[in-house]
Amino acid sequence: MNNIKQADTKIWTEKIRELNKGKEKKFHIMTMGCQLNENDSEKLAGILNEAGYIKTENIEDADIIIFNTCCVRENAEEKLFGKLGEVKKYKEKGVVIAIGGCMMQEKHITKKLNESYKFVDIIFGPHTLEQFPKDLYEKLSENKKIEDILDIDGQIFEGVPVLREDKIRASVSIMNGCNNFCTYCIVPYVRGRERSRNPQDIINEVERLASEGYKEITLLGQNVNSYLVSQKEKGEDVNFKVKVQAKEMIVNSFATLLIALNEVNGIERIRFISPHPKDFTDDVISAIKQSKHVCKLIHLPLQSGSTKILKSMNRKYTKEEYINLANKIKKEIPEITFSTDIIVGFPGETEEDFEDTLDVVKKINFEQVFMFIYSRRVGTVADKMENQIPEEIKHKRFNKLKELVEKQIEVQNKTYVGKSVSILVEGKSKNNKDILTGRTESNKVVNFEGTEDLIGKIIDLKIVSQHMWYLKGFYDKI
Repeated sequence: MNNIKQADTKIWTEKIRELNKGKEKKFHIMTMGCQLNENDSEKLAGILNEAGYIKTENIEDADIIIFNTCCVRENAEEKLFGKLGEVKKYKEKGVVIAIGGCMMQEKHITKKLNESYKFVDIIFGPHTLEQFPKDLYEKLSENKKIEDILDIDGQIFEGVPVLREDKIRASVSIMNGCNNFCTYCIVPYVRGRERSRNPQDIINEVERLASEGYKEITLLGQNVNSYLVSQKEKGEDVNFKVKVQAKEMIVNSFATLLIALNEVNGIERIRFISPHPKDFTDDVISAIKQSKHVCKLIHLPLQSGSTKILKSMNRKYTKEEYINLANKIKKEIPEITFSTDIIVGFPGETEEDFEDTLDVVKKINFEQVFMFIYSRRVGTVADKMENQIPEEIKHKRFNKLKELVEKQIEVQNKTYVGKSVSILVEGKSKNNKDILTGRTESNKVVNFEGTEDLIGKIIDLKIVSQHMWYLKGFYDKI
């Protein structure tokens, strides 16, 4: 796997630390987008922490402000440019403003930044994240504008420092990029082709997290169940001999990676996002079934229930194939639950196509549905399609889907009432510091009264009531 390199961030963070010696410097990061972006922001925070900066939630106190951008949704651009207008005033204090993330791979965005937002100091893409300390040092020492973007797929860099706020749950990236080219999605163009991490590096990271007290990990990738597939297609030997807790195993697929990670002592829950239905193989189903710590909740993106629209989206499965896959998984793992993504108002979607989507939602009975109104993305195939759906119709369909989903969730939540469930206690509720909060294996939020020593533990409690977006529990061992 010659696309993997060791990052040399320490050389540059030490130079920055020396440059700022005797000064208390602070940083603020605004993250837009998915969990992959959040994972990247944790790396940026780790780099800055190593360089001597302290994180601040108050943007006014920051000496460096970083926007980590996403380009999946249209309003992300509006949000970025709006925020840039707000922070321009901080340039008078010498604040460094940097913009990174997927949006920086879009040429029309960087052009607009260079023409209309000349006060931005550093522009970098997802392929050059590990170079950020070098870029920052050059900005600080030479006071020059930096643009550090690669148009190629980039490499995987190990050893980039990470600063995580959550001390119980952690995300772990297992691969970068995507080979699917769904017609609505810009990701393959901005994050490049699929590149998988070495399984031993992943295992080592998870073992470190376990030793630090983490209880839950979420494996990240645009298409996690094609882990190592690109290398296999290139003729590379992907039968990796790895050590997990001193036990030797072979990892050569996503399924075998799940089985290996299940052996890490201290990790109680393993989740993963996002798999692709077309690549959901029997060995992955078997791995989930036999692995004690892999959560029995599968995020299975549907996008549309119409075979015609799925073909137009280049999803490479039909409505019937999706339903058959879900039923097969349910048969093998009766306790399984599903979450999904759905796009409403894709070009060419008729009322009949939309009804097909509602039909799948009724049949599968998802535990969670992440709903999106289709938005055009420059550079995608769908953006050039002529049969765009009027906004009024998109919103009408979205509301109809939302109504169905909320009815289903209410019915599902009622089935929890009176039952004993296991939850991982995550901490205090954001809305009420006297209440603790946690999640079931099926990712339902549960609020309950309890003592702080329960945080980080998996406990059993009884569900006493349901409230649409959360359940209320009773813990009788206080």
